[in-house]
Amino acid sequence: MKITIITVSFNSEATIKQTIDSVLAQDYPNVEYIVVDGASKDGTADILKSYGDRIKYISEKDKGIYDALNKGLKLATGDVVGTIGSDDFLPNSSVLGHVAEAFIQTGKDVIYGDLQYINPDNEEKIVRYWSSGEYKIENWLKGWMPPHLSCYIKREAFVKYGNYITDFTCSGDYELMLRMMYKHKLSAGYLPKVLMTMRNGGTSTASWKHRYRANMEDRRAWELNQLQPKWYTLWMKPLSKISQLFT
Repeated sequence: MKITIITVSFNSEATIKQTIDSVLAQDYPNVEYIVVDGASKDGTADILKSYGDRIKYISEKDKGIYDALNKGLKLATGDVVGTIGSDDFLPNSSVLGHVAEAFIQTGKDVIYGDLQYINPDNEEKIVRYWSSGEYKIENWLKGWMPPHLSCYIKREAFVKYGNYITDFTCSGDYELMLRMMYKHKLSAGYLPKVLMTMRNGGTSTASWKHRYRANMEDRRAWELNQLQPKWYTLWMKPLSKISQLFT
């Protein structure tokens, strides 16, 4: 099984080396790594060049993160696709091996796991822990979703059901997973391991203003897919994450 990992970057000079090194350090041998850079103006492109043919990369202007992810999907040749942010990293060298094993053992279309957030100034300090839990399709109606960056999807699903919708600004990942897993009922398996480490304070945790915009886009995700949430679904989605601060 070949696994493709896609990173989208822009002016990520300070962190992207750790991101790339965490992927290249994986003990699973069949990994394709693609970095889609949005024409960074700092030293990001020079860092990408320094890896030679160990990674695939392009550096050009894009129309946002979901457009960039679609560029990565267009280049992807793996059986399974996962993503990692340019300021995040895989917590150990066994992550992709465990993911591949889970796909092979379960035969599922999607494998997802847990995610941890760390203090950006102290990598030893975990400030939030996202324990995803076993998959139950009805949990989508309770505001549940898997962490996008710990979610691996078979590439054939993108071919069959489409890529990211590019006019979303922050909930395009939610829309894609809702479409794949809830609307089209892809089979999903939970891998109870930390599959991603994120720095707290990134785009997805930036502000209440961002959370409001995300909520509006979450509603649009259900409407676009002609799905009907419960009256409480989209209120529960952000509220359910509060417990992650105390796990």
